[in-house]
Amino acid sequence: MSRHLEVREVLRRITASARDLLGAEYAALGVPDDHGGFAQFVVDGITEEQWRAIGPLPRQHGVLALMLHESGPTRLDDVREEPSFGGWPAAHPDMKAFLGMPILDADASAGTRDATSGDPGGGEPGDGAQEVMGVIFLANKRAGGGFTDHDEELLRILAAHAAIALSNARLYERSRELTLAGERARIAHDLHDAVSQKLFSLRLTAKAAATLVGRDPDRARAELAEVARLAAEAADELRAVVVELRPAALEEDGLVPTLASQVQVLDRAHTAAVSFEADRVRALPAAQEAAVLRVAQEALHNALRHSGAERVEVTLTGTAARGALLRVTDDGRGFDPESVRRAGRHLGLVSMRDRAAAVGGRLTLDSAPGKGTAVELEVPGA
Repeated sequence: MSRHLEVREVLRRITASARDLLGAEYAALGVPDDHGGFAQFVVDGITEEQWRAIGPLPRQHGVLALMLHESGPTRLDDVREEPSFGGWPAAHPDMKAFLGMPILDADASAGTRDATSGDPGGGEPGDGAQEVMGVIFLANKRAGGGFTDHDEELLRILAAHAAIALSNARLYERSRELTLAGERARIAHDLHDAVSQKLFSLRLTAKAAATLVGRDPDRARAELAEVARLAAEAADELRAVVVELRPAALEEDGLVPTLASQVQVLDRAHTAAVSFEADRVRALPAAQEAAVLRVAQEALHNALRHSGAERVEVTLTGTAARGALLRVTDDGRGFDPESVRRAGRHLGLVSMRDRAAAVGGRLTLDSAPGKGTAVELEVPGA
C-alpha cells in the first residue's frame, strides 16, 4: 500500500488487500465527504458492468452511516437483519455476513501502535476524537460462515497501516498541488519579465520609427529592423511558455517518450540546438519518473532562458542499480554557484534538490563562468 502515492491507487490497494486477507467475496472502501455522501467509494469483487448497473454512489445511510461515526468495528452475521439496514439497489449482489472497520487518522497514537503490533490489550484505536478517514466494508466469507475475532483483528491491523499509507498519499498530492501552484507563479513571472518587457520595448521602438519615417528614412529602417528582432524574440518567449504550459503525458507515454517529445518541441521553439539521447533506461516508479522529468524541465528552462547557450544536451542512462542518471549540459556562459547562492538567486536549484531528495536521489551541479553548466540527477530504481 505504501509504494503508491496517488490517493485513488492507495484506496484500491487497501480494498483489494482487505478482501484477499480475509477471504471475502466483496470489499469496499468509502471516504466521506462533508455533504452526507461519499467523496470516493472503491469496490473490489464487483465487475465494472455490475458497478454501473448498481447506480450512483451510496449515501451515508443505514449501516454505512453508523460506521462513519464509529471508532470501532461492526461485525454482523446477517447485515440484512440489522435494524438500520436500508436495503440496496436491485442490481446489488446479495450480502449476508458483514465486517466494517474505520480507518482512523494517523494521529491515533496509542490505538494505532497497539493495532499495528497486534496487541489488542492497549486500547481501541480511536480513543479520543479522531477523524474517520474512511471505512473498509467486507461482506460474505468465500469459505462460508461469518467473520471471526481473528478476521476482525487482522482487519484492525490492516486499517492501521492503511491510515499511514492514506495520510502519506494525501500529503504527496497536497505537495504536488503546491508544486503546480509554484510552477504557475513562475510562468506568470516569466511572462511579465520576458514577454511583457519585450512587447513594451517593441511598442516604443515602433513609435520611434513612425516619427522618423519622414525626416530620417535610414534611421527609421534601422528602428524597424529592431522591431522585427524584438518581435521574433517575443514570439520565441511565448512559444517557450506555451511548451511549459502543455501537460506532460508522463503517465500515458512513459518517461523516455515524454522527455524526448519535450526536447523536440524546445528544439523547434528556441534558436539553441537541443538534443536528447536515452540508453538502457528501465521503467521507474511513478514518483522517480516525475522527479526526473521535472528536474529536466527546470534545467532546460535555466539553460535556454539564462545561459545564452548555443547547444543543450539531455541524456538519460540506466544504472546498474536499476535506476537512472539524467544529465543536462549546455555550452552557455555558466555562473559561480556560490555567488548565485549568496545573491539569493536560486535558479530553481532548491526545487530540483527537493525533488531529488523526495525520491532518494542525488543532484549535483557543475558550473563556472565561461564554462557552461551541467546538472546531474541520479535516482534509484524500485
